Amino acid sequence: STYIKKVYKKVVLVGSGGLSIGQAGEFDYSGSQCIKALKEEGIEVILINPNIATVQTSQEKNPYHQEADRVYFLPIRPEIVLEIILKEKPDGIIISMGGQTALNVGVELWKSGQLQSAGVEVLGTQIPAIEATENREIFSNKLKEIDETIALSYSAKNVNEALAAAQKIGYPVLVRAAFALG
Repeated sequence: STYIKKVYKKVVLVGSGGLSIGQAGEFDYSGSQCIKALKEEGIEVILINPNIATVQTSQEKNPYHQEADRVYFLPIRPEIVLEIILKEKPDGIIISMGGQTALNVGVELWKSGQLQSAGVEVLGTQIPAIEATENREIFSNKLKEIDETIALSYSAKNVNEALAAAQKIGYPVLVRAAFALG
């Protein structure tokens, strides 16, 4: 069989946005390296990142930084990302370099079918893999499929449910306030 490599000419990179838990400096760095790698391949990069104080949005000229072709300093929200996609007509979108907000927006646009309707392919980490890592039950089942041991866990929506889960598990327990893939 013949392997045909798809050529991408233009890619939207959903950036790191505000520096907060789940999308901190490591996503700014990985996103800036993503821009550099895409540019080395001759791919036009459209960056969406409302934070002017990031390496990704820097206009600085140095050998360690490669700027995007166009930067949209707009909030990372599904309707705004979709508007930019419809205007720019990219071949692909990368959401895995921007932290939790980028992941949430990408998953929402994919689930609604809007990325597919616009002919935009998700590059890098695929949506089912993102969903599997963010959903504790799916993630646990995936680990069980490969016989990987995992810590006993339960989800809880309030203090009473958390206390009941802790009784089942036995102390000490680790409590996470919410999921964040980052």
